[in-house]
Amino acid sequence: MRVVVLGAGLVGGAIARDLSRGGEFEVTLVDSSQEALARLARETGVITVRADLSADGEVRRVVEGQDLVVGAVPGHMGFATLRRVLECAQPVVDISFFPEDPFALDALAREKAVPAVVDCGIAPGCSNLILGRVETEFDAVERFLCLVGGLPVVRTWPWEYKAAFSPADVLEEYTRPARYVVAGRVVTVPALSEAELVEFPGLGTLEAFNTDGLRTLLSTVKAPFMQEKTMRYPGHIESIRVLRESGFFATEPIEVANVKVRPLDLTSRLLFPLWHLAEGEEDLTAMRVSIEGVQAGLRVRRSFEMLDRYDPATRTTSMARTTGYTCTAAVRMLASGVYRRPGISPPEFLGREPGCYEFVMAELARRGVVFRETTEALE
Repeated sequence: MRVVVLGAGLVGGAIARDLSRGGEFEVTLVDSSQEALARLARETGVITVRADLSADGEVRRVVEGQDLVVGAVPGHMGFATLRRVLECAQPVVDISFFPEDPFALDALAREKAVPAVVDCGIAPGCSNLILGRVETEFDAVERFLCLVGGLPVVRTWPWEYKAAFSPADVLEEYTRPARYVVAGRVVTVPALSEAELVEFPGLGTLEAFNTDGLRTLLSTVKAPFMQEKTMRYPGHIESIRVLRESGFFATEPIEVANVKVRPLDLTSRLLFPLWHLAEGEEDLTAMRVSIEGVQAGLRVRRSFEMLDRYDPATRTTSMARTTGYTCTAAVRMLASGVYRRPGISPPEFLGREPGCYEFVMAELARRGVVFRETTEALE
């Protein structure tokens, strides 16, 4: 099969490498950066095409003749790119963290009779998949909590953080209002709110704060309590809050030395080099999904924990592994016909279908990404 990957960033590159192994797929990688394309072509032998995917007609040009599309562009481009892919009647697996509602494209995907698996990363992604699976086994889901964080192994002052995926999408986590569910009602709060300390095995104490990671779960799952929080090393939240409250994330231009500039653009220009993972710099991904409810008449809590680390053998970051390999598992699932449902499908839909959860988890386990599951009785 011919697969085209739109986006050659840290995660897009990992997706292209994984799909190109073993000759299972003919992989084409598309990006505007010739440097990124050249590096990945040397490493993988994939076909590369340089294109500005925001330009009219470019998405159609690069996806025509392909069998399946992977969307791995930055969030601000994600929705428009996905719409253009669907207009070309192409099956797609997408990991873009775009703010728009993907179900706005459901009618288009159904009209074109193609599946579109969206939010197919680690979280959102695996977290949704797990909840969808547990839903089928519980009599009722009462509470869902996802804690997730990508972190550098070495903590370096002042931020003690490095971005293992699009830095622009990291800033979205810090500025986009967060939605969660309390007593069946959707509540919207500022990002970075309700900070708390969390103990994570193998890492010690982390801090967690509200982010807008529930996304499609807000409309597809009827649980009275649902929340997603991002984890960082303690102290990081306060530093980011100082920037935000001082106006450094503002999008309205201000005048500086007779030049109009958006504070967010200046902040991004200064922060992104500091948040860049150097070649070979190690990172990790920690995740805990906790689901409470009634199973076989008893109240139980099922927990799923994962701690993944940088792979020196393939020089692949942990965030690229956990996000990218979830995506490539979904690609293989579509390619093999295990999942065929036309329309927009967030991962919780996959979790509800027989065999899909097992397929994805087996693919992840083969690549060393393993979830440890425990069950405990509740009073």
